[in-house]
Amino acid sequence: MGDTGVVRAPYLRRPLRLEPFRALSLAPSRIGDPTSARLYSRPYRGVTSRISSWLARGDLHEHRDAALYLHEYTAAGITVRGVVGILDVSHRTDEPGEAAVLPHEGVRTAQAEQLASRMRQMRVHPAPILLTYHAPDGVAELLDRVQSSPPHEQYDDHGGQHHRVWAITDEAVIGQLRAAWATEQALIADGHHRYSAYAELQGPADPGDAAATDFGLAMLIDQDDTPLQLGAIHRVLAGVNLRDLRAAAESVGAAWTAGGREAALGRLGPGVIVVSDGRGWATLEVDTSEIPATGDVGYLHDRVLPELRRQPSRVLHAHQVDAALKRARPGRDVAVLLAAPTFDTILSSASVGRLLPEKATSFQPKPHPGVLIRLLDAAHLEKSRH
Repeated sequence: MGDTGVVRAPYLRRPLRLEPFRALSLAPSRIGDPTSARLYSRPYRGVTSRISSWLARGDLHEHRDAALYLHEYTAAGITVRGVVGILDVSHRTDEPGEAAVLPHEGVRTAQAEQLASRMRQMRVHPAPILLTYHAPDGVAELLDRVQSSPPHEQYDDHGGQHHRVWAITDEAVIGQLRAAWATEQALIADGHHRYSAYAELQGPADPGDAAATDFGLAMLIDQDDTPLQLGAIHRVLAGVNLRDLRAAAESVGAAWTAGGREAALGRLGPGVIVVSDGRGWATLEVDTSEIPATGDVGYLHDRVLPELRRQPSRVLHAHQVDAALKRARPGRDVAVLLAAPTFDTILSSASVGRLLPEKATSFQPKPHPGVLIRLLDAAHLEKSRH
């Protein structure tokens, strides 16, 4: 992966398990409000005490019973629903074919360890990681039946997202979901470093703490039901010029075609990468048939960039085409525009143990944090109240 500090997060062995838990929730006026981040600010060991204070003044509330939660949210006109529970992270495997959860990007070891240390002190999972999968037959219909009853909570948050939440406490329904999930594989859509931190915390534990750290907060989304949208993440190669990039691309068989802005942007899509330094424009037509699992972004990082006469001083990332192009400078920095990979491309890459380059894609929309929060150990909350 070109960075000795980047590793693959552990594989969790099947079955894929989400278990009920008793959630906390921020008040709707607090969800989507950037100032709510103060709840989790330093000192981290004071977070539990802060939670008690927020509960007392009504900025947080506790759900009555342990449950799986069906959470539906709407952002920018897109509605997504998923089941939120605590993911069993206590069983490992070295084989991607046996894995319940598949990472598709590497994680930076230092960042994951820092997050694990923070979680250990805070005793809180502030938001679920997002997992997505192809659900087996019957799951969508089961969730439809859950949604046929009125939601336990429904509101618009401070940031403009609409939320509906159902607490699933019926053991028969939970049992059906467990059975449906058991043999499935889920892809991490968002939260690779938090997932790695869950695994780090699941190691040696203090007496009585193992049950809490054997699980991490997660949301499971059916990509065939209410899919997350995949967006491209473009690159800016600092310290690289078009001449050197052309030489590198042609040395590995990519077809380079110079042209104007409109013609180049009009060709952007799977198999066609657009490059510009803000003055010159070109397309790279790439053949990913030998590495179909990693697509265009893998071809760029694995084939083209290693052939550069001089490596980029930095690789910057941008979610929008215009943002990438604003950073391009003739003769100095090149913007590389990519089409978004498909979900199945990412899944096929992860299922054979291949990682995509860092920031290969973006899954959207994400729910605002605070709708469902997990306190690792209720006893810590009780102690902080006395």
